[in-house]
Amino acid sequence: MTREVCKADLARTISVLQNLRYVDLPEGFYTDNPSSNILKQELQARCGDIRQMKFNHGAERSFQMLGQARQWPNLQTLELLYLTMDTATIANVVASLKALRHVKFKSCQSLDDSMFASIYMSPFPPLEVLEFHDVSNISAKGLLTYLSYPDVKQALNSLTLANTGCLPSDLFQILAAASSLKTLHVTESVSHALPQSRNPPLASCSLRVLRYEISSANLSSRGLSSPSDSYYSCLSSSILSGSLPSLSHLYALSTSLPTMLLPPPQPAFAVNRTSNAYRPVTTVIPRPLRLYTKAVTEMEWNLTLISPPTQADRRGSATTTRPMSLYLEYQLNPQWGDKGKESVMVGNGFGGFLAVPSEESGSPKAKKGNRNVNAWMG
Repeated sequence: MTREVCKADLARTISVLQNLRYVDLPEGFYTDNPSSNILKQELQARCGDIRQMKFNHGAERSFQMLGQARQWPNLQTLELLYLTMDTATIANVVASLKALRHVKFKSCQSLDDSMFASIYMSPFPPLEVLEFHDVSNISAKGLLTYLSYPDVKQALNSLTLANTGCLPSDLFQILAAASSLKTLHVTESVSHALPQSRNPPLASCSLRVLRYEISSANLSSRGLSSPSDSYYSCLSSSILSGSLPSLSHLYALSTSLPTMLLPPPQPAFAVNRTSNAYRPVTTVIPRPLRLYTKAVTEMEWNLTLISPPTQADRRGSATTTRPMSLYLEYQLNPQWGDKGKESVMVGNGFGGFLAVPSEESGSPKAKKGNRNVNAWMG
């Protein structure tokens, strides 16, 4: 690619862009490859307002100097990948970047819970987005310590825990502590079912997007349920009980979840045995939900739209689970304007599409030679 073979040209270009904030750099730049030394010197000397940077294995020295030289004081997004550094050094450098909002850690094996609690390190700053990927020594205990600070509790709105030491069974504690969390991404392989005795619901009034990708470490024997089934059962119970009232988008590695979230028909009223009164049954989904599901072996997500019950439909409704469409609104021809979602794409047999008009708008016309042919061929 151009950025890999034209490093000298890229360095000359950067030298005259003093207000540069975001730039796509060669991979060698992030690993302190000697071939990118001139480019790095130009970026550090000329562009002091860089907002996003990444440090990969091999760039430990450059990352350590970041906290001392402070050449990019306005960094907002930081990615640390495969670094072999002690936790204290990482914490001190991150704490020195006062404008930081988003930090991503991946395969930093030396990182542990002491980053959040040790008195010998600088306090870990409040962040809006925090990601941990393949960091096995970060546990729920450390995250709860971090979330115990009021400024952290208020700032954090997105958290990713992918193959960490934070178990899915501990998520209810994280959600309870992160009162401003809007997006949660959990990826984990489990080998044991969730104990029924300690199975509190997942509860959060702020959570809107949940990626709950729990899979079984080993395939179960034929006729036996997999360990991950108990986690999805807990998730569905949490949603149906109203413990996640703001949830609007859910991603899950379970093809049975759409059925679990649409319970069988129930009577409009159930008896309250304690007061001999009648009250509505509340074990239903509280708001419309876009549910994306797939099996572990599948590549594409399948979409199911689930609606809460109404007076006419006490059970609620769900669309048939279907693959996600590749034709998004911004990919349609401009002649459709903002009516793309009201339209249907129908092949015309020549590699193009015919337009099926909606009730409110007229039929677009298609020209063939010198004749106007109605696009609807019904």
